[in-house]
Amino acid sequence: MKKWVFLFFFALCLSFAFVNQESSYQDQVEIQSYENDHLDNSETSEDFQTIEITKERVFQGNLLLVNNEYPVHQESIKSDVVNLFTHKELTKGYELLNSEIYLSEDVAHEFSEMIAAAEREGLRHFTINSGFRGFDEQNVLYQEMGADYALPAGYSEHNLGLSLDVGSTQMKMEVAPEGKWIEENAWKYGFILRYPEDKTDVTGIQYEPWHIRYVGLPHSAIMKEKNFALEEYLDYLKEEQTITTTILGEKYEVSYHSVAKDTTIHVPTDLRYEISGNNIDGVIVTVFSESTDTSRK
Repeated sequence: MKKWVFLFFFALCLSFAFVNQESSYQDQVEIQSYENDHLDNSETSEDFQTIEITKERVFQGNLLLVNNEYPVHQESIKSDVVNLFTHKELTKGYELLNSEIYLSEDVAHEFSEMIAAAEREGLRHFTINSGFRGFDEQNVLYQEMGADYALPAGYSEHNLGLSLDVGSTQMKMEVAPEGKWIEENAWKYGFILRYPEDKTDVTGIQYEPWHIRYVGLPHSAIMKEKNFALEEYLDYLKEEQTITTTILGEKYEVSYHSVAKDTTIHVPTDLRYEISGNNIDGVIVTVFSESTDTSRK
């Protein structure tokens, strides 16, 4: 009898641990900020290298702010944009509206991983209705639909290759299970809902439950945790200068650097890092430490 009681208790504990891990992913986002450059002050000079940042870097990367004030530059457009219709390996688990859907190949890989996770939870009706648009295509759309429904060429995130309009084959995204899942889970895979319902005064764009944008981790996690639109997040980084965050045991350090003209910054010698411009006045350096748990729930 004692053996059966023990086994039941053990199974109950395992079940509780699994449910708790599923529900607390977002709770495992810890953020700290520093007034000065924490990287430069916490380690010896041998741990860092100096690299040159040109003014052009301000307009390149995954964290570019594009709106009616900050347009897309030619060097901002992702260089790996592909036609998804001709890359069947990237379109498993979802449909394409037509044969002319383009997107950054890297972003398409991340999107496919996200859709695979949604499929494991029983959602199988995703479609991509629009992806990357060239300036000419954007201009035609603007002329046909007008300013109430489209943005001028160069002022739309779709001109970057980082954004896509996601739909459901069953119903409108604002009421579809797919829309709810995207809103709750996209951040785990580096995506954000770019134009949330409660941020129209910040973004200047009406609520679009279908429009998602890739920014990458840890940025999507921090934005979700603090309920930031991209505009607010970039202002936050500029104010804090340097922050650290821990997500499921993996540590990141994110720092803002002003780039008025060509300048130099310090980056780690032995750690992976990414540099992205903000399309305004500087770059954001993201340093990745060794991971203790990179699983996604």
